[in-house]
Amino acid sequence: MATEKLWMPSIESCYETDFNAQVIAIEENKAILDRTLFYPIGGGQNWDVGTLSWDGGESEVVEVRGRADVEHHLINITGLSVGDMVEGRIDWQRRHAHMRMHTAQHLVSGIVYEMFHGTRTVGNQIHHDRSRIDFNPIKFEDEMLNRVITHTNEMIESDLSVECRVMTRAEINKIMPPDRTNMDLLPISVKELRVVRVGDDVDLCPCAGTHVRKLSEIGNVRLLGKKSKGKGTQRISYTLEGLGDHL
Repeated sequence: MATEKLWMPSIESCYETDFNAQVIAIEENKAILDRTLFYPIGGGQNWDVGTLSWDGGESEVVEVRGRADVEHHLINITGLSVGDMVEGRIDWQRRHAHMRMHTAQHLVSGIVYEMFHGTRTVGNQIHHDRSRIDFNPIKFEDEMLNRVITHTNEMIESDLSVECRVMTRAEINKIMPPDRTNMDLLPISVKELRVVRVGDDVDLCPCAGTHVRKLSEIGNVRLLGKKSKGKGTQRISYTLEGLGDHL
C-alpha cells in the first residue's frame, strides 16, 4: 500500500501542518506511514522536517525519502511498532520557505523560456534559504539576468493566484508546448499528471511539489549569482527577501 500524500490534492493542502497516520512498516530508523504531510526529496525540492509522536514516545523527522512508500527517518524509534498510530507535525517555517522558493522557480523558468526563445529548465534544487535553476541553451549576460529578475518581481506584485489540478497529457499539451513543460521527457505511458497553474496559464507545469496560493506571498526574488555548467548550460542561484516574514 503506497503512502497517501496529503499535500497533493490542492494548494490549500500545502498549508496543513498536522496529521494522524498509522505505521505500516519499520526498517532500522525509518518508519513508513499510510499517509503523510511530509514532503520527500524529489523534483528538485528538499524534504520537510518536523516531529512524529506516539503513545509513550516522540522523535524528530530529519530526512524524508521515497516515491510510493514514503520513509520518515527518525532520530529515536524506541517504542514504535507497526500498527501504531502517530501524530505528525511538519516544521512550518521550512515548508513555507520551500513553497515560496518552488513557486518562484516556476515563475523564473517560465519567464526565461518566453524571454529567450525557448530556453529550457534542465535542472533545479529548491532549499529553504537559497535555490538554483539550470538553463540550456543560453549564456546569460548581466543585462539579461537583470531583465529576468525585474520581470519576475513585477509578476509577483501582480498577485496572480496559484492552483493545482490533475490534467491529462493532451490537455496540458493544448496549453503549453511539450518542451516548456518538459512533457517530452516524461514516459508516454503517463496520461494524467498533477499540474501547478499560475494565473490564466501564465505558467503551467507538471509538479508534485508544494506551492503558495498567491504570487505576492513569494516576496522579492534576489539574484545571488550565475555559473557555467558547460555545453550551453548556465546555473543561476537566487534567494527571497523576507524569508520567514509571511507566516
